[in-house]
Amino acid sequence: MKMLINVAETVVTDALRGMASAHPDLTVDVENRVIVRRDAPVAGQVGLVSGGGSGHEPLHGGFVGPGMLSAACPGEVFTSPVPDQMVRAAAAVDSGAGVLFIVKNYTGDVLNFDMAAELAEDEGIRTAKVLVNDDVAVTDSLYTAGRRGTGATLFVEKIAGAAAAEGQPLDQVAAVARQVNENARSFGVALSACTTPAKGSPTFDLPPGELELGVGIHGEPGRERRPMMTSGEIADFAVHAILEDMPPRNPVLLLVNGMGATPLLELYGFNAEVQRVLAERGVVVARTLVGNYVTSLDMAGASVTLCQIDEELLRLWDAPVKTPGLRWGM
Repeated sequence: MKMLINVAETVVTDALRGMASAHPDLTVDVENRVIVRRDAPVAGQVGLVSGGGSGHEPLHGGFVGPGMLSAACPGEVFTSPVPDQMVRAAAAVDSGAGVLFIVKNYTGDVLNFDMAAELAEDEGIRTAKVLVNDDVAVTDSLYTAGRRGTGATLFVEKIAGAAAAEGQPLDQVAAVARQVNENARSFGVALSACTTPAKGSPTFDLPPGELELGVGIHGEPGRERRPMMTSGEIADFAVHAILEDMPPRNPVLLLVNGMGATPLLELYGFNAEVQRVLAERGVVVARTLVGNYVTSLDMAGASVTLCQIDEELLRLWDAPVKTPGLRWGM
């Protein structure tokens, strides 16, 4: 496989060095692997810290900045960061208002963030945690006990980040984050496998002419494999799976997310089909985001995430944000 890298062992380090030079409004500690907004800690604001294995960019480092995350901890590719990174990040962003850890539901992430919370509390940093587990495809997977955390992570980080930017207290920011997660569901589809730099070849076998329905962002198996389907057929399947689990009551935020190798031409066409299915089901879409936000290296495919919202959550979603991967209103 051809990759734009030096050697597999330095992929994350090289990316962090490049991120530091591209975004001077971030403080990138390459050695300790912590990305922090340069003005942290912000007086009176709750700090938001997230992280996970690299390979899902712009998640999470690309979402550090005003109106979103205060810091992010990148691990090795598809590997959890370690507690020391998380504690270092928490200390860097704590203004005395406390720190919220936003954790995707993968076993390594959960264990390490739990340990980091204990260590941070020992250092006098007040913490809270929200677990993101929005994927309806499977109940358990290779990496999780319970549902996987996927596209809803973006909604949680953005909306909780807006609440923190307003000076809301830790308990309230955590409650908003949990509300978003509880009202969000996702479903992903793979058209090809992803390739990790260490392996240098596809991480799973997906024969030509087939797709994986319900794939995870590390290439974990989904519900089933089928012969290739049209964009409209995939939209029907994905939206049905989500609405079967979460009958719509309110307007929704919609994320049509690319897995890393799917061009925007295809993603916008897929969005048209998703919007069609939602309209047929009587679901009102308040806001739509299309693009590569929660990726899986070079996987071709897409995921759909819906989040039911009220006026307050929509207001927080629309609030200004300025990060490498998401920005408006500033």
